[in-house]
Amino acid sequence: MEETPRNTHEDDRVVWTIAALAGLAGALGVIGSDALWLVPLGSQIAHGRLPNAIAFATAPTRGWHDVPAGAQLVFWSAYRALGGLRGLVVLQTVAAAIGFGALAHGLRRQATAGAAALVSLLVLAASLPAVVVVGVSLFSLALFPILLALLESETRAPSRRLWLAVPLLAVWGNLHGEALAGLGLLACYLVADRARREPLVAASVLVAATVALFLNPELERTPQYYTAVLHSVVAREGSGLWAPLGTGPFDLALVAAAAVLVALAVRGRSIHLWEGIALLGLAAATVHVARTGTWFVFVAAYPAARPLRLRAPRRRLLAVATLVLVAAAAALIGKGPADPGSAPLAARAARTDGPVLADALLGQQVVLAGGRVWVDNPVDAFRRADQQLYVDWLDGKPSGAVAVSHAEYVLVEPSSRAGRRAADDSRLRRLAARTGAVLYRVVR
Repeated sequence: MEETPRNTHEDDRVVWTIAALAGLAGALGVIGSDALWLVPLGSQIAHGRLPNAIAFATAPTRGWHDVPAGAQLVFWSAYRALGGLRGLVVLQTVAAAIGFGALAHGLRRQATAGAAALVSLLVLAASLPAVVVVGVSLFSLALFPILLALLESETRAPSRRLWLAVPLLAVWGNLHGEALAGLGLLACYLVADRARREPLVAASVLVAATVALFLNPELERTPQYYTAVLHSVVAREGSGLWAPLGTGPFDLALVAAAAVLVALAVRGRSIHLWEGIALLGLAAATVHVARTGTWFVFVAAYPAARPLRLRAPRRRLLAVATLVLVAAAAALIGKGPADPGSAPLAARAARTDGPVLADALLGQQVVLAGGRVWVDNPVDAFRRADQQLYVDWLDGKPSGAVAVSHAEYVLVEPSSRAGRRAADDSRLRRLAARTGAVLYRVVR
């Protein structure tokens, strides 16, 4: 039995269920390596000081441009008000629910409830790392689907609501660098679709949206921030969050889900020109940086869902499932996330007041405990030579051994590449060990 798309509130129950499921995944709360550094910087902003350097690092960072100051303030507020790491998990949960709620809502306007549910589940499966791992990218996880839903709505019925993209990008630009992906998506729609009907409107919105990205504390220095990020050592070498496709454990799931979505879209011949252009650009970007694939599957979801005619799940079942999912998410948040590194050893290292060389998460725990590190996130804030030395040390390369000379203590995860090399380093004296971390003192 087929169902045609309808716009009733009852049919939107599937939207709430998908949002609750994504929220539950977000509530798993795996703390990522780019999450904790925002908290101490947010504290400075809350006390009226916009950082132009990384105060908790001993390596030089003077002249850093702090574009995502809004994200730092939000992270600090959540950390302080909601119980430390639990507050960050709350942010992740809310962002995941908003992002997938916006996706399901947008799909429901163009496809049956069954199609919206199935495609949303495929997207969720393909983007699990972005949903489960807490990091600054949570802002993009919420805002990219909102912008996409707006553009899909404008494709069907052009209106003045298109101008909402401008303040959306202004807010986004203060939170996360993936706002550039949002601007690129908007440009695809404006140039390939809206400009054919309203060229003046399309040009005006594109110019205003571009200017909106400069509406942050750094203003005209904004391009320098993006240049530093895109040309950082981790970006150039494709390490960490910049890893290329085929190097991560979840890449196979991403590729499989993307292939299914594209096959559905091609079979249904439902890809709009601007969607096709955006998909080609995002596919090329995903090959170089695998995490970009999250945005690819979000865009592919719409042309994949449109031709499908699937029976809607039973409304009572959706209502019960939503309640169960919300309760489970609340229970996970109440329990709180696991220690992402070793808070006790990080606190001990912090009490020494000496600079610490550490894996990213452990180093951030040292900072939260009041200590100092040599180099940590945000890596792009440091000099290129220090970035290279730190990344080489993390990778366990002989060329990174010099990094130890910049610290008085070394804190590592024993099974990491840096940890395995530290165990054989005659310059290091083991002080203490706990599950997940070993603390060494540097012997001069």
